Amino acid sequence: MGTTVMIKKISLVAISALALAACNDQASTGGAAGGSRQEIRIVGSSTVFPFAKAAAEAFAKADPSRKSPVLESTGTGGGIEQFCKGVGAETPDIANASRRMKKSEFENCQKNGVKDIIEVQVGIDGLALAQSNKGTKFVLSTADVYKALAANPFGKPQTAKLWSDVNPSLPKLPISVYGPPTTSGTRDSFHELIMEAGCKSDAATKALKDTDEDKYKAICTEIRTDGAFKEQGENDNLIVQKLDSNPNMVGIFGFSYMEENASKVHGIVMNGVSPTVATISDGSYPGARKMFIYVKKAHIGKIPGIKEFIVEFLKGGAVGGYLTKLGMIASTEADYKAANSLNPMTGADLK
Repeated sequence: MGTTVMIKKISLVAISALALAACNDQASTGGAAGGSRQEIRIVGSSTVFPFAKAAAEAFAKADPSRKSPVLESTGTGGGIEQFCKGVGAETPDIANASRRMKKSEFENCQKNGVKDIIEVQVGIDGLALAQSNKGTKFVLSTADVYKALAANPFGKPQTAKLWSDVNPSLPKLPISVYGPPTTSGTRDSFHELIMEAGCKSDAATKALKDTDEDKYKAICTEIRTDGAFKEQGENDNLIVQKLDSNPNMVGIFGFSYMEENASKVHGIVMNGVSPTVATISDGSYPGARKMFIYVKKAHIGKIPGIKEFIVEFLKGGAVGGYLTKLGMIASTEADYKAANSLNPMTGADLK
C-alpha cells in the first residue's frame, strides 16, 4: 500500500474517532470553566493563522447554527501567554503555534490553573528564507546565516557588513534581513533550526551546550541589533511586500506565504536544499517545522463546537485537504494516529 493511501486511511480514522467523540459529548453553554460564551476564541501564530481561519470558515459553513470562531494573530508566544492566563470565558480556548509549547510556558499554564492541555499537530510548514524574484540570486548555508545575523558570532564581535564578509562566494550586498519579532513562533524556529545549526558548525561553541548552556544560548541565538536585522511584526504578508519593493533584501517567514507569493519571491537554497513540499515533508530542508494547536480540555463541552473544530482542522489538513491547497503540508501517519486520543499532555518531554 502506498504512503499517500496509508496517510489518507489514517487521517480518516483519526477524523472519524474525533467526530464520534464530538457526538458523544455535545457542547453545552453552561459551566464555570468556559462560561456562557458561544463562539470559540483562538489566538496565536501568524503562520498558523490563515490555516485556522480557513478551518474556522469551513466549520461555520458546515452548520449554520454555529457561531464563527474569533481569531487573533498575536504570534505564538503572545498567544500562549494569553492562553495560559487561566480558564473561563474571558480566556482563549485554543492557541495556534508554529512551534511546540515550551516547558516554561507549560509550567505557567499549570500555575494559573490551566491543567489539562491537549496538543494537536495540525500539519507541517517550512521556515523559509526568501528573496525577491527581481533580486540577485544566491545560496546560503546555516553557517552563513548565523555568521551574518548573530550578535556575537562564535563569541566574537560582529563585524560583517556585506554577505561577502561572511563568505567570499556571496555577493557584495549589504546584510539586510526582514524577520519576525521575539513574540513569534517563527522567530523561535529560526533560532533553533537555523541559528543554532549554524552556530554548531564551530566545534568549540557546540561543546558549550554541555558546559555552559546559558552562554551557548546567548552566543548561538542572540540576533544583532545594529539594523541589519529588521523586525516586521506579526504580518508575514508585509515582509513579502517589502521584499518585492527591496530586491536585495532577505526575508524570513513561513513556506506557505512564500508559495502563495511565488510570482514575487522565491526560496533561498540552504545547505544545498531548496524549500519545497517534498524537502520540508522529509525534513531535508533545514527549516522544516511542525505546526500545532493547543486546546483547553476544561472548555470542551462548555464552549460549543471545540471538538468539531478540531475535526474540521484535521480534515482540512489531511492529504488532498483544502488546507494543503493553501500551502500546509500534511502530517504523517503517526501524527494522525496520536491526534485522535485528545489526551492531555504531561509536559515531560518539553524543553
